[in-house]
Amino acid sequence: MRPTLAPFPATRLRRTRRSQALRDLCQENVLTVKDLIWPIFIREGEDLADPIASMPGVARLSIDRAVRAAEEAAELGIPAICLFPYTDISLKTEDCAEAWNPENLSNRAIRAIKAAVPEVAVMTDIALDPYNINGHDGLVRDGIILNDETVEALVRMALAQAEAGADILGPSDMMDGRIGAMRRALEGAGHTDVAILSYSAKYASAFYGPFRDAVGASGLLTGDKKTYQMNPANTNEALRLIERDLAEGADMVMVKPGMPYLDICRRVKDEFAVPTYAYQVSGEYAMIRGAADQGWIDGERAMLESLLAFKRAGCDGVLTYFAPAVARLLQPAV
Repeated sequence: MRPTLAPFPATRLRRTRRSQALRDLCQENVLTVKDLIWPIFIREGEDLADPIASMPGVARLSIDRAVRAAEEAAELGIPAICLFPYTDISLKTEDCAEAWNPENLSNRAIRAIKAAVPEVAVMTDIALDPYNINGHDGLVRDGIILNDETVEALVRMALAQAEAGADILGPSDMMDGRIGAMRRALEGAGHTDVAILSYSAKYASAFYGPFRDAVGASGLLTGDKKTYQMNPANTNEALRLIERDLAEGADMVMVKPGMPYLDICRRVKDEFAVPTYAYQVSGEYAMIRGAADQGWIDGERAMLESLLAFKRAGCDGVLTYFAPAVARLLQPAV
């Protein structure tokens, strides 16, 4: 039970806000570099950094540049990066077979990064949209997104990424039953230590637009993703999805997008007390960065405040494109 406060003036709540020292002593949540996962986009080529117009300051990196980014992450103390491929249109097909090609862009990048910077955890994305000529996260037949056939394809994708050396698999597809199928396959193949950070509560959101530009999916999507991604109006459904994924073998869970869904983060953490993450998605990044570039807000303060909000909502970590900038700001003064 919450204690009853003494009446004013015995209680003056401003006392502990009077100076920076007192504010620091009473701060309830702290953002550290260890809370950050840095999503990066990768592309074919050598020594290339291809700027993404809708995400100022973010670029698609060739594998050699991605290795440099991983080295930067290590230097800054960022514990993990997450890879998202920009797949050439010639490799996008209806059967999405490039998704489990051992020599695809993602798997080559995993191997290169783990060889150069083994201490940085590599997280991957598991969904078919980078390889699907229809732009969907699952296989499509007669306009219908197929669940069970997609799960079989995702398992093949997961095994290829685990074999390449991925530390964390991030299924973002929202198909039913995929976590259990992946966990069984990983155990059977001897990949017992590969973690699954499931995009368990992924909403059908308007905030993904710049990301789709970044991976080359914007012009390909036919229809929408509402038959498998969540209705933004729902909260109890998110808890059912989290519970199911944990029961099927997920080690960590994620809410996506982030800031518009902080209430979901809080409910998940309170209900399950498991490692809980959020993705500060491309639209959230673009809004803050765009307003900062126009001088309408203080970019650094808004960036840090937005990430601290995730910690306040119960998140153990955040995927954010701001990761390197935040890490530099959080470096101890020398």
